[in-house]
Amino acid sequence: MSSKLNILVFPCGSEIALEIHRSLKYSTHFKLYGASSVDDHGKYVYENYIPDIPYHNDKHFITKIKEIVKTYKIDAIYPAMDAVADTLTQKEDELECTIIGSSRQATNICSSKLLTYKLLKDDIPVPIWFESINEITQFPVFIKPIEGYGSRNVFLANNHEEAQSFIKKTGPESSFVFCELLPGKEYTVDCFSDRHGKLLFAKARTRARISNGISVNTGETNDYQQLFSNCATAINKRLMPRGAWFFQMKVDGLGSPKLLEVAARLGGSSALYRSKGVNFALLSAFDAFNYDINVEQNDYKCELDRALSNKFKLDIRYENVYVDYDDCLLLGDALNTTLLSFLYQCLNEKKAIFLITRHAGDLKNSLEKYRIESIFDEVIHITNQGKKSTFITEKNAIFIDDSYAERSDVKIKLNIPVFAPDMIEALIK
Repeated sequence: MSSKLNILVFPCGSEIALEIHRSLKYSTHFKLYGASSVDDHGKYVYENYIPDIPYHNDKHFITKIKEIVKTYKIDAIYPAMDAVADTLTQKEDELECTIIGSSRQATNICSSKLLTYKLLKDDIPVPIWFESINEITQFPVFIKPIEGYGSRNVFLANNHEEAQSFIKKTGPESSFVFCELLPGKEYTVDCFSDRHGKLLFAKARTRARISNGISVNTGETNDYQQLFSNCATAINKRLMPRGAWFFQMKVDGLGSPKLLEVAARLGGSSALYRSKGVNFALLSAFDAFNYDINVEQNDYKCELDRALSNKFKLDIRYENVYVDYDDCLLLGDALNTTLLSFLYQCLNEKKAIFLITRHAGDLKNSLEKYRIESIFDEVIHITNQGKKSTFITEKNAIFIDDSYAERSDVKIKLNIPVFAPDMIEALIK
């Protein structure tokens, strides 16, 4: 590639979009744009952010996307939600832009659990299912939307009355499928198929802890290895997906896994394999532009645990950073890597960094020991009882110190923003 290709991720605040950003943000081949219909977390993550996009089912959606494609010279769109992928693949020709992912047919089938079960029922184990309450011959049944994800609008019914009550409140009946209860372990099998239809990767992981339908603790497993491999091959042959995709299976009452769903996209927790060298989003992007790719991974084992993370936007402007050393940048015998990361961010942004410290030992020797002596524009070593505020002479500055007394003095006398070490994450972009 002679220059970066522009990729639009929509909606950019979904869990999938955040994983796409983590996967592509360091690539020298692609420039990311994020767009969203609502101001969610994507606004804080995507540097090139486009707000106020109509919802994918709005009559003005495609018109707006076409405008964005033209204005920002978008080379490809990466859908970050199943329903959005279905909408965009249907309009790919009209958009005159590559849609990263599977074909229109595969995406449409994967958007419907009922179509998926009907297509694959003769090839892989699928649950017993019913299309209406009157057809149900065994309880309990697990009621779930034909189109949907993340365990939204699901219900476990123990009898006809409970099923009817749920449908009456939630309905219509035709938008749900009634499946046998699968009480056992749940698995995700992450897969990758190239543009030639070749299945290049298929590995299972556990869904050990699930929150809001998302696997927040997952690890590699060899459980049912042959079955999962056979299922991946069969699905690939039937659906012909392209790029990253996955399927989920859950163990029934007799100990046999059965299909939950197939998704024509990467899984949010497929980051497990990215940590081993299999970057599904990056591979999918290269494949979408018709590059031949290989899939290689490291052979160490990995476990992934996910939790909410923070992003901040502060309405301050500063060009100079004064930072303390002991119990701030240096914590015991180790550097504060969070603060150090912020200081290197400041170097990238051409901000001046001043070390201001009362260090009692050999300061030069200590800075050399931790290999950080060269990052400071000036080292202010205070050897008397003078207040730090008297040494802060640059305007447009911030002050970082673990001492409340020092921060209070600087805040009162200089009226500049002051930060304790626990506040540094608010400064990191």
